[in-house]
Amino acid sequence: MSIYYYLSAFLFCLGLLGITFKKDLISMLLCLELMLGGVALLFILFSKATGFIDAQLMVIFMMIISACEVAIGLSLIIALYRKKQTIYTNDIKILTE
Repeated sequence: MSIYYYLSAFLFCLGLLGITFKKDLISMLLCLELMLGGVALLFILFSKATGFIDAQLMVIFMMIISACEVAIGLSLIIALYRKKQTIYTNDIKILTE
């Protein structure tokens, strides 16, 4: 087995741990992008192993969706910061207000 499979699993697990234990929204967004990078690497590896190009096209679409997700996520975080003056998840209670 190639070391890149282990790298992909490591990136995904690192991102999952970051989302689980980080408390601010920007770090959580970065960890989500780390998870998407691990999945994209795994798709590329499967595409190379099987010889089909479909997975590589899927990675290109994943990168486009990921860029849109970051833009929307950062704009929501900025709007939330302007309203609540914090980006920490413990201090934000939107549903109770």
